[in-house]
Amino acid sequence: MGKKVLITGANGAFGALAARALLKNGHDLVATMRDPDERNAAVAAELRAAGANVVDIDVTDDVRVSKGVEAAISAVGGLDVLINVAGTGTHGLTEGFTSEQMLRLFDINVVGVHRMMRAVLPTFRGQGSGLVINVSSLLGRLSMPFYGPYSATKFAVETLSDSYRVELSQLGVDVVLVEPGGFKTSWIGNLVHPHDEARLEGYGQFAKVPDHALAGYEQFLASKPEQDVNKVSEAIVNLVQTPAGSRPNRTVVDFIGMGEEVQKMNDQLAQVTSGIYGAFGVDDLLTLKA
Repeated sequence: MGKKVLITGANGAFGALAARALLKNGHDLVATMRDPDERNAAVAAELRAAGANVVDIDVTDDVRVSKGVEAAISAVGGLDVLINVAGTGTHGLTEGFTSEQMLRLFDINVVGVHRMMRAVLPTFRGQGSGLVINVSSLLGRLSMPFYGPYSATKFAVETLSDSYRVELSQLGVDVVLVEPGGFKTSWIGNLVHPHDEARLEGYGQFAKVPDHALAGYEQFLASKPEQDVNKVSEAIVNLVQTPAGSRPNRTVVDFIGMGEEVQKMNDQLAQVTSGIYGAFGVDDLLTLKA
């Protein structure tokens, strides 16, 4: 039986592909994005034609989130799954990002996830079931040069998800993470760069390194056909269709090396977490009460 699914960021690469994959697998989908009748009209029309309900949601706006979730529930007659994909990336020397840029980034990538979860959780708790899939990143597990602000937000999404998972587990609500590696998508072209260029002058010639590194990384991804972006949407659909209580907490999606190493970290974290929760007598919270 198909699930009633709400996905944010359906105008982006990961979101649009996941939306189409969910529709193909028979799920009732509400695809959300900012301004679906204006700047994102083309992708919104395509998703409507494929069978999606399209709703306006800006994850940085409490009112639009609340109204959008209400509209989504009304459109499909309930809600089983929330998929948080909406987000933005950064690239450049960390010191060059202004306070305003950092606040905006955290508002989208972290507080936006929290807003969406707060909007749907009363429904999930009331029905004693529900699934939240938060799309994070391998950069939320391991920091790399020139992605500092973005990586910081994804580390935050990871721990926010972990906290929500154990606090909701006895209420039948599951919270899981998808951790993609780098993929050659429009995300790279939409990266936010540091605004304080004067501050970067103090780095001398090294200030040019981030741009060269990004260009080289794009070429590297182009040479790796196995790094297929469709694998991300497949992972999301698989989680939606996996029975409650059987889903992994973290799903790594990467085929060019980094993912294998991060998986080792994830496995070790699971062991450490189990031991610590057991020592405090709260290890029952690690098991979903489905």
